[in-house]
Amino acid sequence: MSEPILEVKDLTKYFKTKSGTLHAVDGINFTIEKGKTLGLVGESGCGKSTTGRTILRLLEPTSGQVIFEGKDISTLSKHELRKARKDMQFIFQDPYSSLDPRMTVAELIAEPIEFNKILTDKKEIEERVAELMYTVGLAPRLFNSYPHELDGGRRQRIGVARALATNPKFIICDEPVSALDVSIQAQILNLLKELQQKMDLTYIFITHDLSVVNHFSDDIAVMYLGQIVEKAPSVELFEHPMHPYTQALLSAIPIPDLKAKKERILIKGEITSPIDPPQECRFYKRCNYTCEECRKNQKLVEISPNHFVACQRAMELNLGNL
Repeated sequence: MSEPILEVKDLTKYFKTKSGTLHAVDGINFTIEKGKTLGLVGESGCGKSTTGRTILRLLEPTSGQVIFEGKDISTLSKHELRKARKDMQFIFQDPYSSLDPRMTVAELIAEPIEFNKILTDKKEIEERVAELMYTVGLAPRLFNSYPHELDGGRRQRIGVARALATNPKFIICDEPVSALDVSIQAQILNLLKELQQKMDLTYIFITHDLSVVNHFSDDIAVMYLGQIVEKAPSVELFEHPMHPYTQALLSAIPIPDLKAKKERILIKGEITSPIDPPQECRFYKRCNYTCEECRKNQKLVEISPNHFVACQRAMELNLGNL
């Protein structure tokens, strides 16, 4: 096992509201090895996008540590963080709203190069922009085009090119294909996979689509209401899901076979409020397997090699077979 490029330790992000403290991210832990992809999945509002933004300090963490290549970036000054961010980039969900409509394709891709002073010569910058456009599959004729003149797939390719402009080692992809047509989704996913192999990139891939993350990720972490409830290698998670929430998510994946029969697990009950939540399992009110021990806050426990679950019943009764 190689050294991890990223370690997240007890990371939290709370927001003050009129009703109390909203626990958007509540004490999560994971590591990622260099060149690997961690898929971060869960339903809307579970905190996965906030996790990504907090890791890169686009949002300041409430507490915890984010260690990148042995350096705790959660304590860096603004000047030090600016230098460190050359190695850590972000691809946003909506390719249109994340791009300045007043800038051309070339200007948008050149912006991070100029801002970080990677290159200063105008001709060298133009050559680098042309190289990046070729890398992500943007035709040279689009050099002076504006975002509103392009479709969603090309806009997202601009976002990928901007992320690559600083020669990063680590990229957080925040639902990069959710706003795109299915055929375009496949193109962008194939591009990201190809770039990872060529440049030895490390990804966090945030999505709510389990069928996508299954083919794209080496490991998968499942989030529910600000906490990671299960983490395992992709194949292991799909073959032996142990947490009842993970099982319900997997049962909802459609099968492209009209004759196939698949039992859906319906989640019922009241969703626990993320504002000042009680110290109990976040899934307690919606789970069919609750016991008295579930009233305690559940911690991730390794129940098999590299398979971690935050569930009392999974540990005691092998929930995967219930």
